[in-house]
Amino acid sequence: MDAAERAPLAATGTERIAAPLTAPLVDPPTAPFAEEQEEIRRTLRELLAARAGPRENRAAVAGPQGYDPELWARMFGTRMSGALGLAGLTLPEEYGGAGRGPAELALVCEETGRALAPSPLLATSVLTAPLLTALGTPAQRAALLPRLADATLTCALAVPGGSLALALGLTGDNTAGDWSGGGRAGGVQARAADGGWRLYGEAAHVVDGHSAGLLLVAAHTGGFARSRTLLFLVRTDGADVPGLVRTRTPALDRTRPRATVQFRDTRAELLGEEPADVLGALAATGRTAAVMLAAEAVGAAREALDRAAERIVDRAADRAVGRAVSSCAAEQRLADLHVQVEAARSLTSCAVREPGPGPESGPLALAHALEALRATAEESLRIHGGDGSAAEHDPLLFFERATSDELLFGPVRRLRARAAERTGLFGEVAA
Repeated sequence: MDAAERAPLAATGTERIAAPLTAPLVDPPTAPFAEEQEEIRRTLRELLAARAGPRENRAAVAGPQGYDPELWARMFGTRMSGALGLAGLTLPEEYGGAGRGPAELALVCEETGRALAPSPLLATSVLTAPLLTALGTPAQRAALLPRLADATLTCALAVPGGSLALALGLTGDNTAGDWSGGGRAGGVQARAADGGWRLYGEAAHVVDGHSAGLLLVAAHTGGFARSRTLLFLVRTDGADVPGLVRTRTPALDRTRPRATVQFRDTRAELLGEEPADVLGALAATGRTAAVMLAAEAVGAAREALDRAAERIVDRAADRAVGRAVSSCAAEQRLADLHVQVEAARSLTSCAVREPGPGPESGPLALAHALEALRATAEESLRIHGGDGSAAEHDPLLFFERATSDELLFGPVRRLRARAAERTGLFGEVAA
């Protein structure tokens, strides 16, 4: 439908719902580097529109790496090579990064979430890079961080037992219990041997674990008296590592590939030096990761809502006389969803601005964003599915992203309970 055909519909409720959704996650008047942020957003959105549409995304996830390596290089490679240089946004300048804060990374996550672009961004820049920066020795940081900054190295965080949300402190206290194994089946054990370390065990649901050039593995070590969880590096760089078996597994969200990683007497390197506050570093990473995941979900929710609104407008234009009652009801649902998405956006924006960010703002923003994404995806499925256009617009992918992220990092009720627990909002009841 061209502009002339859409003009009579400009005053409809659906058009008014869709119009504000282009507002940025971090409002330019109050954000530092606002002009550069908007330039990053504009350039990234144009690139993703050209290279990360539904057809391109389906082709990318079907490939061996689960993402488009050329698009990854274009987005995250160094600016000297003509790329956008996004991989090093939050890395220290001394290692080739830009030294920026969470606002710029949240902007990137919002745009990649909007396109549902498959990439190692979450696994590499959000989950792994902060841990390498916080805990790595000077030699480890010098060897690894420049390669992350120029996007020549991708990473994955391997946590055993499907306990990623707990390890990151999102759904509970990661110091309570022994989620890394503790000698039980399903965990990962580390033993000192030959002047180094050896890993034994298995980690499932490792995001991008099948293709990452570096695995950061949470493993249990020490006897009863010195029982502790440490982080270990397993460097692969695409080569076979003795004792390491990586198997790509089916995932509900096709745009977030996962793997089961098995360690069979696998040589590893301790990250940092003992003693180190590994659990504290994981919790700090989890707080930031929750904000970035919320930004992704907000971007995806806004895109799903835009698509649903456009479909309603197209349906209205196709009718010569009047509109069906069902269309009016759909407009009302979209108006309600618009309010829900904007509330999630506001919470995420506040969490981005908080220094730290705060211990409860990230999980709370993530809970609201995932709920908003699930609701908008369900409505988009209902609208597109009713006329047979669901396959063309892929609304199912948005629903899969919401459900998959809640399984990995939730559930939503536990994210909220954790936020209440950290603030003491409900006292002993929350605990």
